[in-house]
Amino acid sequence: MLSRKPADERKAEIAAAVLRLADELGPDRLTTQAVADAVGLTQPAIFRHFRTKQDLWLAVTALISERLKATWAEALASSDDPGPRIEALILGQLRQIEAMPAIPSILFSRELQVENDDLRRSVLALMTQLVAMLTRELAEGQKAGLFDPGLPPEDGALLLVSLVQGLAMRWTLGQRGFALVTEGRRLLDAQIRLIRLPNPESLR
Repeated sequence: MLSRKPADERKAEIAAAVLRLADELGPDRLTTQAVADAVGLTQPAIFRHFRTKQDLWLAVTALISERLKATWAEALASSDDPGPRIEALILGQLRQIEAMPAIPSILFSRELQVENDDLRRSVLALMTQLVAMLTRELAEGQKAGLFDPGLPPEDGALLLVSLVQGLAMRWTLGQRGFALVTEGRRLLDAQIRLIRLPNPESLR
């Protein structure tokens, strides 16, 4: 007889299955029965771990949050220079979208927009954190003479986040027909060139 998995391990397994199935089926078509089938449980067993479907989605958001925050921490520790840190934050975000391709679909799902206000607030909190980090890095870069001081740092941060979101949606709608990180690096370089101050040495 197989031993039961600890509750925390089982809940993590269920959340990971939801994230995978949200990509395969779409968030709005995902049922708890499909989740139960994927992890080899009955539907009532799923609800022993998560009281409601909304709670299940919050567990998925917690999983996404854990992975994103680990990526952000790694990016911020990668350099003493705000320029490379900004690049690492943006490219790290794109790598996580490649690893969790359901993210763009979840962002625009009915589950997020209409049916689960806690889920919407959790996702918004993640976006707000990313904007805040990029704002700080841009402000630090301006103090170091790297970026145009006339650009409000928060506006610059919002433009960078919009680059990620727009690229992720184009990647999703285009059936992932291009390398997300490669394309992101190219467009990020172009955007950074627009705000980076020229090197005085290059003007001589």
